[in-house]
Amino acid sequence: MSKPNIIKDFERVSPELVKKAAEFQPAILSDVNGRRGALHGRIRALSPKMKLAGPAFTVEVRPGDNLMIHAALSLAKPGDVLVIDGKGDQTCALMGTIMMHAARKRGLVGVVMDAAVRDAEDIEEMDFPVFSVGTNPNGPTKEVGGRIGHPISCGGVTIHPGDFITADRDGVMCVEREKLESLLGKAAGKVESEAKRIAGIKEGKLAAPWLNQSLITAGVLKEGEEL
Repeated sequence: MSKPNIIKDFERVSPELVKKAAEFQPAILSDVNGRRGALHGRIRALSPKMKLAGPAFTVEVRPGDNLMIHAALSLAKPGDVLVIDGKGDQTCALMGTIMMHAARKRGLVGVVMDAAVRDAEDIEEMDFPVFSVGTNPNGPTKEVGGRIGHPISCGGVTIHPGDFITADRDGVMCVEREKLESLLGKAAGKVESEAKRIAGIKEGKLAAPWLNQSLITAGVLKEGEEL
């Protein structure tokens, strides 16, 4: 039996894990996740200081139509991140101030869309986190069906409903719900390692400890040689 177009509920990454994982930058989580899971850089914060973290509430729409986003705003739960596969379309905006107010009132922590937004100045004043491919003053249609609560492709990354989404000025990162907990210890270790490396640089230890061996492996230096 085929699944319905609208799946109203699904398992989400827990609030406890969201709180722990939100302590780490998307870049850190990307590094410990094999440098995968980061959405294409076209999806950027509407304002540089915007950040978000939470489980994905996924929506797929036809380019230029936001009917299913309106439906999603009636179904998403507090703490969710609305993640929209808008096919990268920039010919019109899928959301603006009114819908962002509705999203905030619903308790959502932000919106990630592979599509354009409008009313950027108003949204910045709201300080509601929005990550999009840009802006466009054109409004959308509200006529075409789509899907809610299904796996989507957003920014070139497969995102399942309930996956962990985190974003900051660098961009947006997705970690699979089932995998998130296993990465937290590695992320903490990465933060500690980077802090030690920066401390060493400040003391004058500029060369990375792995550099010589990597140059030898790459054939740039001969065995036993050093920079």
